[in-house]
Amino acid sequence: MACKPNREHRADAATAAQNQRQLRHEHARSRSADSLPNNALRHDGHTPVPLLDHLNRRSVPYADPLTTLHWPSLSLGDYWLPPHAISLHGIEEFEAMPEATRKRLSQFEFAGFIQAGLWLEALFMERLSQGLRNTVSAPEHAYRLHEIREEAGHSLMFLQFLQECGLALPRNETRRSRAADLIGRHAPINGPLFWLAVVIGEELPNRLNRQLRRNGTAHVNPVIIQMCTLHSTDEARHIAHARDALARRLENAGHCQRRVLAMLATTLLRQSVRIFYVPPAWAYERAGLASGIDWQRRARNNPARQAFVAQCVKPTLSFLSEHGLRIHLPGW
Repeated sequence: MACKPNREHRADAATAAQNQRQLRHEHARSRSADSLPNNALRHDGHTPVPLLDHLNRRSVPYADPLTTLHWPSLSLGDYWLPPHAISLHGIEEFEAMPEATRKRLSQFEFAGFIQAGLWLEALFMERLSQGLRNTVSAPEHAYRLHEIREEAGHSLMFLQFLQECGLALPRNETRRSRAADLIGRHAPINGPLFWLAVVIGEELPNRLNRQLRRNGTAHVNPVIIQMCTLHSTDEARHIAHARDALARRLENAGHCQRRVLAMLATTLLRQSVRIFYVPPAWAYERAGLASGIDWQRRARNNPARQAFVAQCVKPTLSFLSEHGLRIHLPGW
């Protein structure tokens, strides 16, 4: 289905506009994962009730992406990533290309990002559902259900986007992190390794969402901004929960255990960066750039891209370092 460029339809979408006001209100009162309360810690492997109560309150009211977003405003005439977030930004040959080509690459890069997000959301929902059997309080059970509802909403939003976007995308070519897939499915849900994978899996893609939300409003299609705002608002709570769970499980970790976790974290980080920040070769080719493998290699070696990725990864590395997991990530 082709995207519809007529933005004036937004003015007639009263229901969508009302829902957007609700979303902006919820976003304004939600705080980042770094600032949510993290006190009254329990030591029995479960999240403290004060934090759960806070997260549950912030999860209401729920903004349904399928009714909040006004899909007719999605346009192939716009950027879907801000220029500085495109993988080839700063490469002279790319900057000299027609703007239409640069916009088209931003669209295929964002679509690939969404495809990878579908895989990750499914993995989260699978383990969250299994974890319902192990909750020990009504607030904990409620928050697990809030997370499942929100992750399901994200997945439905991603699927609807892929149907509405008007791009010819390859099928059955979704990339995934083998380490995250293995750890996410099989690591004990009450152990530090599982929550380490969750922190990395939640934070790295969300940093790109936050880049779009904060720096993309002047260039990027409004539907993309709305998607990223809704997604990152929910993820702030998920990250707060995951950070708390990991921090508590690392309190009594010994030196050897921390070294092993740091090595596994390095693998998870590298693979996650490649999945979410290094577009697949087909993205370049479908945007009209010949030899996608060569362009992918140039993107990975692009100093501007390396600096952008380092900026996005830095908060996660700092958090892990604060809890005794020192990770050196020289390349990806």
